[in-house]
Amino acid sequence: MFIPVILGTAREGRASEHAAKFVLKEVASSGHETELIDVRDYLWGVTTPGWANNPRTKAWQEIASRADAFIIVSPEYNHGYPGELKILLDGAMPEYAKKPVGICGVSVGGLGGARMVEQLRLVTIELGMYPTKMAVYFSSIGKLFGTDGVITDESYQKRVQDLIKEVAA
Repeated sequence: MFIPVILGTAREGRASEHAAKFVLKEVASSGHETELIDVRDYLWGVTTPGWANNPRTKAWQEIASRADAFIIVSPEYNHGYPGELKILLDGAMPEYAKKPVGICGVSVGGLGGARMVEQLRLVTIELGMYPTKMAVYFSSIGKLFGTDGVITDESYQKRVQDLIKEVAA
């Protein structure tokens, strides 16, 4: 299966990049084809509806069409998800039809982006995806990864592997 991992923020100094790279490594190690989709590479500057024939969104639509499932890794900003993630997701629509999506929340606090995960589930349903029941919450992100980007809590490997199994089912 092809399961791209979407890094949902373009913010400078983003700690969620460590979490996204960890998830990407786990997807690859589970035998699936994967690719890191960094929203920084898809900043169109305008909102483009997924049904529009627009050259800006063509590359993303091709990836989304080829994908069998998705995993989104995104921080929670002000109790929501980043705007650049919404712009990326809005750039496709029919390509998402009935595809599973797993969501990983990231936060500096103890909730791991729980409010963002709740909101993003609603958006993915509207886009025609099937969000998994399970989510992974990367809480206290500043303590969870060392300065070298290596995770300090090995229990996350099982959590992410369980999420991968759910999106691949």
